[in-house]
This record gives sequence, structure tokens and C-alpha cells, in this order.
Amino acid sequence: MNALTLTNSKNIVLAGLVGEITFEAYAWLASPVLFGVKLEPANLVIGLTKAATGMPLPYAAAFAIHFLIGSLGFAAAVFLMKQITKVGYELAGILTGLALWFIAQGILAPLMGRNFMMDFGTYTQSSFVGHVGMTLLIAVVWKHLSRQEQAVRIG
Repeated sequence: MNALTLTNSKNIVLAGLVGEITFEAYAWLASPVLFGVKLEPANLVIGLTKAATGMPLPYAAAFAIHFLIGSLGFAAAVFLMKQITKVGYELAGILTGLALWFIAQGILAPLMGRNFMMDFGTYTQSSFVGHVGMTLLIAVVWKHLSRQEQAVRIG
């Protein structure tokens, strides 16, 4: 059921889109209310691009890059975590979110001059909720779509 088939690939991509769209809604609407900060991961893409190339990247391009990474890359990471660890969907989503949160806040943010884990402030805390929530949602949606697909084949 977890082999990378055309149907499973479609399910993973759809789950990634649901996860990324939900993350953006959380980042722009819920995070300011809950944590007092708006998450704008496109700024991380802008900062990393400038640090690596010295060239500015327009916000719209950075947003598009992050959207693709979030929808396709994060979904692929959940798939790989599940394949490698052989854990259930939900735990694969949580573990992936933890790893991606650490990469964003602990590795990438310092590469553009920010403190490690951004001193564990409210942005980092909200980012934790966003990353883990997004990848958990990706896993749950993927599981649901996969089970529906399996039921259709059986029924």
C-alpha cells in the first residue's frame, strides 16, 4: 500500500497541497492570534538566496519556491519517513515535522545570520506548531486517500 505508484503519488501530492494551503492559512491568520507573529517562510528563502548568491529574490518568487517545497517536498519527506521507519502515518508525519522544523530554525535560520532556533522565541514556537501540524495533516490526508483508494479497488 505504500509503494510509490502513480495513484499513491497522486495521493501524496494532494495531501501535500492540503498541508501547504493549511499551513499558509495558519501562518497568516492563526499564528498572529495565537503567538503574535505572522510566519513568512518566504523571507527565509529570500535570506538564504541573498546569503548564497548576494542577489535579492522578489517576495513572490520566494513564496512560490516555498509553496513548492512545502507542498511537494514536505509530502515527499513524509513518504520517505514512513518508508524508512515503517511507522504509522501519523507518527511519520510528526517525526517529519520535527525534523523539518529543526532544519528550518536550527540550521537554515543561522545560515542567514539568525540565532540558533531563533532563541526559542514565539516565532520558533509557532513554527513548531506549523511544521508539525502541516506534516501531521499531510500524513492523515495521505492515509485517508490511500484507504479510500484501497476500498475502491476491493469494493
